[in-house]
Formats: sequence, C-alpha cells, structure tokens
Amino acid sequence: MLKTEMRNPRTMHIDEMATEEMVDTMISESYNAIKAVEGAHKEIAEAVDVISEAIVKGGRLLYIGAGTSGRLGVLDASECPPTFGVSPELVKGIIAGGNECMFKASENAEDMAAAGERDIVANNVCEKDAVVGISAAGGAKYVISALKKAKEAGAAVIGVACNKDVPIMDVCDIFVCADTGPEVITGSTRLNAGTAQKIILNIFSTCTMIKSGHVYENLMINLKGSNQKLAGRQVRIVAEACHIDEDEAATLLKENDFVIRRAIEAYKEKSK
Repeated sequence: MLKTEMRNPRTMHIDEMATEEMVDTMISESYNAIKAVEGAHKEIAEAVDVISEAIVKGGRLLYIGAGTSGRLGVLDASECPPTFGVSPELVKGIIAGGNECMFKASENAEDMAAAGERDIVANNVCEKDAVVGISAAGGAKYVISALKKAKEAGAAVIGVACNKDVPIMDVCDIFVCADTGPEVITGSTRLNAGTAQKIILNIFSTCTMIKSGHVYENLMINLKGSNQKLAGRQVRIVAEACHIDEDEAATLLKENDFVIRRAIEAYKEKSK
C-alpha cells in the first residue's frame, strides 16, 4: 500500500480531540512536509538546473497534473508574470480536465491517459521545453501519459511524487520524491503531500528565475507596478538596490519608464 494511503497512527483519534489539540496536531504533522522536501534536495537541485537550461535555450517550463497537484502547478505558473515580469507563456500550468477543474473537482480526470497526450500536443511541447509532471500518489495515468508524450517530443521530463517506487519514476529524466508519509486524514493528499509539492514548485520557479537574471540580490527587478502596493514596492526596490531615499528612487523610476532594472542600471552608470 502507498504510504500516502496508510492510516496515520498519531491522528487515529483526531475526531475526539479538543480544537486546540487538533490544531496543534495538524501544525506538528505539517513539519513532515518540510522534512520530506529536505530529503529530496539533491534531485530538486538537479531539476532546477535542467529547467534553467531549458529557459536559457528559449524553452518553457510546463507543469502538468490532476486534482490538487494540477491546481498547484497552475497556481505557481500564474504567479510568475506578476512576480518576475515574464510572459504568461514562459511558465504554464496544465490541469487534467481543463481550467474548469481549478474550481470544480473532477477526480476521474486523472485516469484519462489519452487526455494527457492531447494536452501535451495542444501545448506544442518540443525539445526546448522542460515538463514537470506532478502526482502525489505517483500513478496518475493522465500525468504519466503526458510525460511519455513530452519525452517523445524531446522535452526534459521531471516527475514529482510523494511515494517511492511508483510508475511516474519510470518515465522521468529526474524523479523528485518528497516522502511525506501518511496524512492527518487518511488519503487526503491535499494536506502534507500538497504542502510538499507547493514548496517544491516554489523552488523550481523561483530558483529558475534567479538563475535567469530576474532577481538582483534578493530583489524582484522585473516587477510590474500594476497596483498601488506593487508601485510602492517598485520604489522601495530601487531605493534598496541603489542605497538612495524613496523620493529619489521614485524620480529615477519615472525617468526610466517605471522599469526597475533600467532605473538601477541608470543610477549605477551615473554613479561611475
């Protein structure tokens, strides 16, 4: 039996716990997700290098998954344009059953192998791309079929699962296993498995964007000031990067069409 389907001996009587004990138990159990990610750090680093190489060569990062795993991929992809100023096409999330399954669960979608192949073809996956298949249990037919098709197209293929010795590992160039173990509620992989997957995807996209030059020190230098909060952050980023006050940073930004990178480069050139 898969570990993610086993009963957790520490939560056998969670239904009898007082609220505070229940909350404390869930918090304590959540640490297992972080430990599981730590255990896969080498494979995660290998995957980051492969994804970064794909981006540098003009390719894309595509996440593909079903259910919670698919939603996490779409979530991570959707955050890249506002955070790093990249095209929505650079990092894409594909979920089994289509975008409507972001909001309404369709659990049988993970069993539709042919749909996985079709979605890879529909997204024009090629040898420049890196495709990350996400499956908590590690056996979703939709994901495995998609990864096989992506591999046929020459793409780099990475699998992310929360169980060892599962079918997805046989179709990957790199297999990342965050061995999260039994869930607080038996089989509810939206919990620890989902948390671990979210951390891994955070690392994939963030480290890739850092390596691709979208971050200076630890500052988002391609951030778009699309609302008041982000416009204020733009000013603070320029002020921090250039060691100037915010009034001067605001003026510098305005002079450089509110492009942070350009503002920083202009200040450094002027300061030579």
